[in-house]
Amino acid sequence: MTRIPQGFSVRLAQDEADLRAAQRLRYQVFVEELGGDGDLVDHDAGLEKDRFDPFFDHLLVLDEAREHAVVGVYRLLRDDQAQAAGQFYSEDEYDLTPLRRSGRRLLELGRSCLHPEYRGGAAMFHLWQGLAGYVLQHEIEVLFGVASFHGTDVQALAQPLSLLHHRHLAPEDLRVRARAYQPMDLMPEDQIDRRQAMLEIPALIKAYLRLGGTIGDGAFVDHAFNTTDVCLVLDTARMTEKQRKVYSSEARG
Repeated sequence: MTRIPQGFSVRLAQDEADLRAAQRLRYQVFVEELGGDGDLVDHDAGLEKDRFDPFFDHLLVLDEAREHAVVGVYRLLRDDQAQAAGQFYSEDEYDLTPLRRSGRRLLELGRSCLHPEYRGGAAMFHLWQGLAGYVLQHEIEVLFGVASFHGTDVQALAQPLSLLHHRHLAPEDLRVRARAYQPMDLMPEDQIDRRQAMLEIPALIKAYLRLGGTIGDGAFVDHAFNTTDVCLVLDTARMTEKQRKVYSSEARG
């Protein structure tokens, strides 16, 4: 793996050029690498985009040593922005009524990805740092969003999905439910190889579990995007002091 310099900057996309840079990285990861697709994906230009992009804030990590090339992105949608968009992005997959009824300040997260050369290094910490600052600035109380397993064969994902169901189900007052409901309770808890199951859970999901993140009821199989999705829900009020320290540490990078 290429040695990555540590000179990064983090900011929100400011113009169309920034947005296109984010969409190019998303195309490389979600379309070329993971086999996804969508109605508005521009294969000729190499851009992964959808109708929600104009409403989101786009958090960028830039490598200053590569002329500020965009090497990481995170898509952020506050509840006031969702109102302008007509819905949250994940509302097509999940019934978000419990979150809407909570009266809490909501932030939807999505399309998190890093350039392949920057995974496992400082770039992810800088994304956390930018997200932490955004959460504080906008006084966000509940973070949520769809996170994905690669592939649509749920039986191949039986162990990690079952572990999430048995150990990390969201509290009832925040428990969103998949619309095209795919049960996650695919095997009894005592039959799960927990170590293997954890190895099969994507790094982003594990990061949120460490912070006290929980999982909505049921998975959503997204054939167009070649993923099996779960809905992460993180209530900042339920974070323990230890989890807050982990978040602060990861945010500082």
